[in-house]
Amino acid sequence: MPSIAEIYASPPIGQLLKVEGWIRTRRTTRTVSFVELQDGSTLKALQLVLSHEKISLDRIEATLHTGASIAVWGILRSTPDRPQPFEIEVEDFILYGEADPTTYPLQKKAHSLEFLREISHLRPRTRTFQAIFRIRSGLSFAIHQYFQERGFVYVHTPILTPSDCEGGGQLFQVTTLALEALPRHPDGRIAYEKDFFGRPAYLTVSGQLEGEMLSMGLGKIYTFGPTFRAEPSHTPRHLAEFWMIEPEMAFYDLDMTMDLAEDFLQFLTKAILQRHREELEFLREHYEEKLIHELEKVAESRFIRLSYTEAIDILNKSGKSFQFPTSWGSDLQAEHERYLVEEYAGQPVIVYNYPKEIKAFYMRQNDDGRTVAAFDVLFPRIGEVIGGSQREERYEQLLRRMEERGMDPFPYQNYLDIRRYGSVPHSGFGLGLERFLLFLTGMTNVRDVIPFFRSAGQMA
Repeated sequence: MPSIAEIYASPPIGQLLKVEGWIRTRRTTRTVSFVELQDGSTLKALQLVLSHEKISLDRIEATLHTGASIAVWGILRSTPDRPQPFEIEVEDFILYGEADPTTYPLQKKAHSLEFLREISHLRPRTRTFQAIFRIRSGLSFAIHQYFQERGFVYVHTPILTPSDCEGGGQLFQVTTLALEALPRHPDGRIAYEKDFFGRPAYLTVSGQLEGEMLSMGLGKIYTFGPTFRAEPSHTPRHLAEFWMIEPEMAFYDLDMTMDLAEDFLQFLTKAILQRHREELEFLREHYEEKLIHELEKVAESRFIRLSYTEAIDILNKSGKSFQFPTSWGSDLQAEHERYLVEEYAGQPVIVYNYPKEIKAFYMRQNDDGRTVAAFDVLFPRIGEVIGGSQREERYEQLLRRMEERGMDPFPYQNYLDIRRYGSVPHSGFGLGLERFLLFLTGMTNVRDVIPFFRSAGQMA
C-alpha cells in the first residue's frame, strides 16, 4: 500500500490502489464528489473522485467530512488537462474515524498561528506544521550525520542534576517530598536528606558539564536532548523545555571551535535546502518571502568575526538610537545583534572575547584579565543562535572564578576533578534547536517549531 508521497514519486497509473489518510476538503457537484486526501507523507494532497453512480451521495455526505480518516480503493488515472497530475477514481471506501463538522476546528479556511497554538494536538494536520515538523526531523538527522561523520561520540548526559551549569540560572526543582508538609530542621531549613537523592535535585539546564567530563576520555563528544529553564518569560524566543545540541572537544581552542560552529551551521543549512525544498517553498510562499534567499546566503557566506570590543565600537558609531544603550561591559541585546548581522555585515557574525563579568564561570579567562574566550554566532532575524567558549582548564583559576561568583564548589567536585588529573585545553558550544528552526522555517515564535510547547503559564 503506497503512501501519497510514493504515488507522487512514481505514479502507478492504471493500477488499483488502496490509500489511507485524512480528508482535507470535500466538494460536491450534481454527479460527483471530489475529496482531497492527505496522509502526512507529503504536503501534496491526493484527489479522489467519487461518482454518485458508484457511491451514493447520502453515504458521502453522512461520512466524508473534513478531518475524517478513511481508506479508499480505486484506479489511479492520469489527468494531463487538470491542475493535478492524476487522481483516483474511487471504487469504494471505509470510514476509520469520523469528524463532526460542527465541532472539528480545522475547516477549509486560513487559521492564525495563535489559534493553532490552542489546538497543538491537531495542528500537525495543517500543511504549515507538516512542513515545520518535517524540517525539524530533517534537521535532527543532519545533526547526527554531521557529528558521526567527523568522529564525534554521541553521549547521553543526565536530565536530573545537583547543580546549575550556568551558576545562577533559574531551575526546576525535582522532589519526592510532600510539598504540603515539608520536613524541616529545628532552624527551619528543609531536610533534604529525607528526599529521594538525599540532597536538592533539579532538571538540567545543560549537559555541558557532564559533556566536558566525557570528552576528557572520549576526545570529541556531543549531546542532543531536552533541557529546562524556569525563566518566567513570555517572549516568542523562550521556552521552559527545549532541545540543545552541545559538542565538547578535547584539545580544541577558541579559533578551532569557532571554525567548527561555522562549518556545522552551514552544513545543516545546506542539508535542509537540499532535502526539504518542498517544505521551504511552502513556508516561503505563506510566511517569509526571503526565506530561501536567506538560507542560501548563509550556506555560502563566510561568517564575519568581530571581537566584542570591535562590536561595541561599531554599535557606538552606528548613529542608531537603540532601546538599550551600548557601552563596554554591557551584554549585547537582540537589537544590537540584529544590527550587526542585518545592517552592518549583511551576513552572519561571530562575536568573541566577551567581558568576563557577563559570562559564565567556566569560560577560560584571557591574558588581559578582563575578557574570556567566549563567542556567540549571530544570525539574521533571530540574533544569537550559538553560544560557546574555550573552557577553563586550569584548576586554580576555575576555583577562584567560582569563589568570585559566590558559588558553593561542593556540587561541582567531579567537574573540578577533571582539572586535577590530566587536564587539557578544551572547548564547546550549544545550539538551541528551536532557535535555529526559527531561522530555517521563517517562523517568529518558538512555540511554532516544537510539537508541544511548555512555557511560563502554558503547557500545550
